[in-house]
Amino acid sequence: MIRNRDRFNTNDPNLCPALRWKRQFILAELDPSVPRSNDGLFWCMHTQTCIGPDGEVAEPATCSSRSRGCHGTGKCQPEVGREHLLSSSALADNRKKA
Repeated sequence: MIRNRDRFNTNDPNLCPALRWKRQFILAELDPSVPRSNDGLFWCMHTQTCIGPDGEVAEPATCSSRSRGCHGTGKCQPEVGREHLLSSSALADNRKKA
């Protein structure tokens, strides 16, 4: 099981540049006398939700792996089998036009 401090580590050097969190938009100096709070609210810049383009959760632990298909680009390779669904729907559209 992953520890919260590792799961929400926004200082990971491999963190996807598309990951966003609330702290990035607070323009104030950190006060060392106030305990840090990490509310765990993260989102992907490409989807504007907490789910990345690949359907996985957008948070530092999952968005720091360069092996993730959308890391840094927001684009994913089509899933195996999905190509078939897409081509089937295109075929159905072509039949309607004919």
